[in-house]
Amino acid sequence: MSNQNLKPEPKTPAPAEPSAQAAEAAAAAGAPEAPATENGAEETQLQADMERFRDLAMRTQADFENYRKRAIREKEEAVKYANAALIERLIPLLDNFELGLQAARAEGSQGVIVGFEMVAKQFQEFLASCGVEAVEAEGKPFDPNFHEAVGHEASDTVAEGIVIRQLRKGYKLRDRLIRAANVFVSKGKA
Repeated sequence: MSNQNLKPEPKTPAPAEPSAQAAEAAAAAGAPEAPATENGAEETQLQADMERFRDLAMRTQADFENYRKRAIREKEEAVKYANAALIERLIPLLDNFELGLQAARAEGSQGVIVGFEMVAKQFQEFLASCGVEAVEAEGKPFDPNFHEAVGHEASDTVAEGIVIRQLRKGYKLRDRLIRAANVFVSKGKA
């Protein structure tokens, strides 16, 4: 064997990857490289995220402000109606006291009546100073927000839907109903 005919073969460059060729062609043409396009997309995404977080921060701030206002309002209501439970327990005592006063009037003992009237007046003044007021019922149109109908009665003199008589007084603490008045309501002419 002779080594004369052995010439080294010329080396041909390996084919380049298509994306590398495209990047080289784009660079030669003066177009921006692909990473620059990705930076633009990232920048757009960051802008969108920033707007979303800004909106979220504003909503959270508004929610907090609403919470703060609600907490103040609830605290004011709690102070305003703090004695409601005590008042609810005192009202039946006033009812029984008034029944005792009516019984004393029926028997006619003046000393007892005067004593009962003085205590009743003082008790009513105390409740009034606490913001308690009686619900007016007799002669008024029936209002289910303030009256509890326990029956209907026919009446030739009182129009239908008007309270004829009151069995038990109703009471409000400021603007909140504590107990509805128990009433009989007219159903008109018989």
